[in-house]
Amino acid sequence: MRGRHVILYDGVCGLCNGLIRFVLARDARGAFRFASLQSPFAREFLTRHNRDPSDLDTLYLIAHYATERQAIHTRSRAVLLILRELGGPWRAAGILGRLPAFVLDRAYDLVARTRYRIFGRYDACPLPRPEWRDRFIDV
Repeated sequence: MRGRHVILYDGVCGLCNGLIRFVLARDARGAFRFASLQSPFAREFLTRHNRDPSDLDTLYLIAHYATERQAIHTRSRAVLLILRELGGPWRAAGILGRLPAFVLDRAYDLVARTRYRIFGRYDACPLPRPEWRDRFIDV
């Protein structure tokens, strides 16, 4: 499987889809694969790991997917690890990781609660561009 890490995101969220396009445009090494939270893959994975598959307010990063080092990161921690993995100037966002997790997650939760109103919502998960389809699970 191409990609060491899997990002689970709300497939109908305008902000979340923007984040995925941002990552795809900067992930030249192909480190990430993607699945919407609405997909069978995400539902099965989250259920198996005692997570609520109906919680669309949480972004998940499954680091080192399908290896003995597999780890699940959520919310602000997931975002910071994604930026760190992208490298270059995005690594600088890691400085935010010095803030307490509850502060970062409060900010994350505020954005999550207002994301549809600010960034819009799709009626269905948009299909990725043809050149990116192999990076998506369950498309």
